[in-house]
Amino acid sequence: MQRLYDFLRRHPTGVDTFWAVVLFGLSLLWVGSTYPSVDPPAAYGVVAALFSLVVALRRRAPEKMLVLAVVLGVAQLAFGIVPFMADFAMLVIIYTVAAHDGPRWASRLALLGGLSAATLSQLRWPVDNPASGAAQVFFTVIMTVPFALAWVLGDSLRTRRAYFAQLEERAFRLEQEREAQAKVAVAAERARIARELHDVVAHNVSVMVVQADGAAYVMDSSPETAKQALETISTTGRQALAEMRRLLGILRTGEHQEAGEYVPQPDVRQIEDLVEQVRGAGLTVDFTVEGTPRPLPSGVELTAYRIVQEALTNTRKHGGPDAGASVRLVYFDDGLGLLVEDDGRGAPQEMYEDGGADGRGHGLIGMRERVGMVGGTLDAGPRPGGGFRISALLPLKPAT
Repeated sequence: MQRLYDFLRRHPTGVDTFWAVVLFGLSLLWVGSTYPSVDPPAAYGVVAALFSLVVALRRRAPEKMLVLAVVLGVAQLAFGIVPFMADFAMLVIIYTVAAHDGPRWASRLALLGGLSAATLSQLRWPVDNPASGAAQVFFTVIMTVPFALAWVLGDSLRTRRAYFAQLEERAFRLEQEREAQAKVAVAAERARIARELHDVVAHNVSVMVVQADGAAYVMDSSPETAKQALETISTTGRQALAEMRRLLGILRTGEHQEAGEYVPQPDVRQIEDLVEQVRGAGLTVDFTVEGTPRPLPSGVELTAYRIVQEALTNTRKHGGPDAGASVRLVYFDDGLGLLVEDDGRGAPQEMYEDGGADGRGHGLIGMRERVGMVGGTLDAGPRPGGGFRISALLPLKPAT
């Protein structure tokens, strides 16, 4: 049964043609049964054939078939062809044009023709023995109702289709917007993870390289110092692996894992541990905290930690062997201030102006992105007396 229904929906013109043939056959039977009261029968046959054509092509060319139906109606009035079975096609074409999403003039013409058809018919062929004018008016109204109902049903169907089409279009747009937002979120998350990986790898590998060089230098003269350096390398490597497992776990699942499975994200309180780790790698660092420490938003905490981490990593890379650094945290009422300075050689100018060429300067780019995400400001560049300076202000409320 479903196959038959699907077949009929795929071939609407064939279905309409079938009913057109049925209407034509019934019209000829009516003409034959009433002959010779209808004269000439050939004219009725031509009108029946043309009305059947209106039914057959109503969905393929609704406006043209409406015009043809109007012409046939006028011809009936002009040549005295009384209404008969074939005139049922007028109801069909009125419904079709009203339901069709076509030009509005066609729908208005169908309504006007339908409302005037019964009146014109009564004027052309009045009832044989009207009891009164009121009775004739009542009969005319009754004959007008089917035409009005056909137009109302068709127009209601057209309105309903337009409403559902609007809903589908809106759902499609919302789906596209959701997909676009999801893509943006994925890109932002991948960029964040890339920054995390850069910070983790650059910092920890830098510490491991310094410690390895120191261990190789004092291996023969001070085995105990070399042993401590190797232990620092081992601890730093494990920490790097743990953080990388956490980040790769996010990439695999697309979600943040439970705190017990991966290392928690660092915060401001761990900056002191970071400074101690850098001191253990051989860099002299002064660390001061001003104001009253208090809990901060997680985004601000992570951003502060990563800025200090990247700044100290850059000092080890570019400051030279005798460079020293200072880290200063200032708790304001409305935010957190960071100042990281060193007295080394400083980074090349192109690395803090445009990110540099050949992939250099990504650390400073990552800093600016992180600070921008929390609505803060960052200033990075050479100090007037030599060395490099990074200052940041991280507000407690994100930018709107």
